[in-house]
Amino acid sequence: MSELFDMPSDLQNSYLGLVALHLREALLPVLAGLLASLPIAQLCVRLRWLYPPVLWVTTVLYAIPSLAFFVILIDYTGLSELTVMIPLAVYSLVVLVPAIVDGVRSVPQETLAAATAMGFGPVRRYFQVQLPIAAPAIIAGLRIASVSSISLVSVGMLIGNQGALGNLLNSGMIYNQPRLIWLSVVGTAVLAILVDAALIVVRVLLTPWMPRSTSARRLTAKEATR
Repeated sequence: MSELFDMPSDLQNSYLGLVALHLREALLPVLAGLLASLPIAQLCVRLRWLYPPVLWVTTVLYAIPSLAFFVILIDYTGLSELTVMIPLAVYSLVVLVPAIVDGVRSVPQETLAAATAMGFGPVRRYFQVQLPIAAPAIIAGLRIASVSSISLVSVGMLIGNQGALGNLLNSGMIYNQPRLIWLSVVGTAVLAILVDAALIVVRVLLTPWMPRSTSARRLTAKEATR
């Protein structure tokens, strides 16, 4: 699977290439986790008894140290990107499943009744009514999962995974090059900040009805009391 996303070797050898590979190894698992979380969360919403065991399982999996998870997978996926991506996708479930469940459950029953009266079936109502209203909660979960994934990708260098910014950290420690260490640490932090900011922008674009700032929320509250 990782071969589908391979980049030219000259790009991999540049700093921007490492940044691109780091983002790929961090964000593709979050995307996979989101796609898996959507049907799981919907089942938990419809079958309330299912939510506690699902939450328990995802929490137990999240408790497995990332390095131990990587080592377990080496026998099956080798020293590849999948060895890093699979645990990160699993870790994202513990954040995304509760975020989606809580967001969908927050949709008012009156809204669901109105959608049903308009002829919306369960699937259409889920994607066109419940998920858009739950978007703020879902994106909040995505922000946490993405930042966590970006930081954990660097741990992959301990098992020989190539391409991420963690390799700069490893090389800096081996060859006593503080510059490489700083490039790795600062680069990872900047990536996390930029991705988090991008998701905030996405939230603003998807939920134009929500106040965009504290002052806006205060203004809305004042108008509501008039």
